[in-house]
Amino acid sequence: MIYKALFEKENQAVRERFERSMERIGTIGREECEREPLDRYFEKVSGFIVMIEELYETVEEGRYSELLLPELEEWNQWLYGDILPDHYEESYANPAFAAACLGQELGPVLSCLYAEIRGQIAFAMESRLTEITVLNELFLEVYGLYCEGALEGEKVKEILGRFNCENAALTAGYRVRELLDPKLSFGRDIVMNSNLEDLRYLYGYGEYVSEEEKKIADFLNHLPRKTIDDMARTYTEGYRRGFKVMGKDFSKKNSAAVIYELGFERMVRRAVELFEQMGVKSVIFRAPVWSSDRNPNRKRGFHGTSPNKQYDYDHRYDSALYMNREYTDRRLAALKDAYELWREEARGYGGPAVIETFGEDGFSPVNKKEAPALSRDQEKLSITHANECTQAANKYMPGEETSFTIIAFPKPSIGKDFKEIFEETIRINTLDYELYRKIQQCVIDRLDQADSVVITGKGGNGTNLRVKLHALGNPAKETNFENCVADVNIPVGEVFTSPVLAGTEGLLQVSSVYIGGFQFKNLTMEFKEGMVVSYSCDNFEDREAGKALVKQVIMKNHDTLPMGEFAIGTNTTAYAMAQRFGIVDKLPILIVEKMGPHFAVGDTCYNWSEEAVIYNPDGKEIIAKDNEISILRKENPQKAYFSCHTDITIPYRELGEIYGVTADGEKLPVIADGRFVVCGAEALNEALQSVSI
Repeated sequence: MIYKALFEKENQAVRERFERSMERIGTIGREECEREPLDRYFEKVSGFIVMIEELYETVEEGRYSELLLPELEEWNQWLYGDILPDHYEESYANPAFAAACLGQELGPVLSCLYAEIRGQIAFAMESRLTEITVLNELFLEVYGLYCEGALEGEKVKEILGRFNCENAALTAGYRVRELLDPKLSFGRDIVMNSNLEDLRYLYGYGEYVSEEEKKIADFLNHLPRKTIDDMARTYTEGYRRGFKVMGKDFSKKNSAAVIYELGFERMVRRAVELFEQMGVKSVIFRAPVWSSDRNPNRKRGFHGTSPNKQYDYDHRYDSALYMNREYTDRRLAALKDAYELWREEARGYGGPAVIETFGEDGFSPVNKKEAPALSRDQEKLSITHANECTQAANKYMPGEETSFTIIAFPKPSIGKDFKEIFEETIRINTLDYELYRKIQQCVIDRLDQADSVVITGKGGNGTNLRVKLHALGNPAKETNFENCVADVNIPVGEVFTSPVLAGTEGLLQVSSVYIGGFQFKNLTMEFKEGMVVSYSCDNFEDREAGKALVKQVIMKNHDTLPMGEFAIGTNTTAYAMAQRFGIVDKLPILIVEKMGPHFAVGDTCYNWSEEAVIYNPDGKEIIAKDNEISILRKENPQKAYFSCHTDITIPYRELGEIYGVTADGEKLPVIADGRFVVCGAEALNEALQSVSI
């Protein structure tokens, strides 16, 4: 196997260290240094590591791929059973349980150590013996303190900090390589070489495999070839079209990151083939494993259904145990070195092509005082570090030269109407591009006459916002709004702009919206001079807990963010489908943002590519790409960008009016009582006839 050969020399070099560490770990539980209850923790974790050794050897010897389905299912349960909801309350991976057993200071830290070591599952499957070995040695260093009677929470934190600094090149550097090196073909080999009708292939990733993955894989296996081709072609053509729409040279690109959830391999296989016909190689990699690489709000890379979302939530900020300036400097240096090493590959990288899913019930997290959390200083440091990392990446993969695409499909967990919803989603993803382009141009023509736009809610929705627009120097040749159809964001359609911050003010309220895996209830945000000045949600009885959730998931730990985008979604067909099946609260923001006006907090839609000259299909240049903060990029990029862009949508049913206001005060209606009233846009109301607004 070509992929495994990449690591043979490296694995051989570290083999002696690995065997030495395993010999030592194998003795744990039989030594006289036992001190209840800590000995049970070390016995448990050492037992897990011994199981990883067996998994690694089984994979290396080729025996794993020969196992029968029941045997693979048994392996999956062994590896993930400890963190499944039925067992999590008594798992050392649960920081609350660990704290109760091992002490409030030490328990949560050891819980995070165990969570880090659990990443060995992925490394065993991918033949990465170095990563397994360094984690073994980390565990033994902590165990040494235990045997000496010197085990303290602060000392373990120091060890974790030193470990992450010393191994920054291994963790961050490899993450860059995963993104850019097509030779790392672990995931692509599974997609392209497996018998997809034999669902044993799902276990080849080493990810948790639930009934969800099996059901969606089986469902796709029984779809007609043409349907699969249509799904893949819509996805890949959206990617290619994104370059064209943004005026970027697609011919210079030779790789794309294909990101998906397990079960969609049949579609992904066809997409890989279509990308290759375009001269683009698909790079397929796993969602982050190391705590240093995890994004608390999303998984970027292939992954399965989470075995336990509370586990993910509890460990989203494990990096708080070691995050300081020394660590972020080391990690940034490692990233820069990796980008330089892979600079040729970076030049040909086109950007991500993402397949999202929807249908799961909204997750209601439990905030545990034992779970790590970023301090105020760490929040600021993480924001600074994110901006520094983005700047480093942009040097080698300039935003004005890359693009992306995102498409979404339902999962079986959406309920009994799954098949019908899936068919409707395919229809929505393939709506008439040209029809929407013409309709949306009518909406843009009206909005371009306005100085500002007013958006109000109705019923219990208290939204009352005024969005200030850029002044057009030459209305015959310039426009504020991009005519967005099915390219980077599938499905169609929306018109969007980057507002002027001065003069953008008011209250945004949404009764329910699904963002970052969380269903926010009664989300409110207040804007002054285009900046968020307050926010809340009703997810918890404790209002401060609700504010904390908004800050983490939507604000990305910033104290304030600008309104980076104002848009009007035009996909009434998607809204009608959602209403008919009662799934509005289960749709991803990708689709929801097309179902009403939406507002993004954070960067504009054009971040890092503001200098690109972009035209709408009517030939007018889009001039609203900056705001008063993003323009600071010319002087100080650290102040110009926030490394986030979070959309919030008001659905048609909660929408009162949208109207433009000219400089002279004339009212220009766009939507009234949830219906489009622009001449030429009447067809959008047809889909709404059968649903209640």
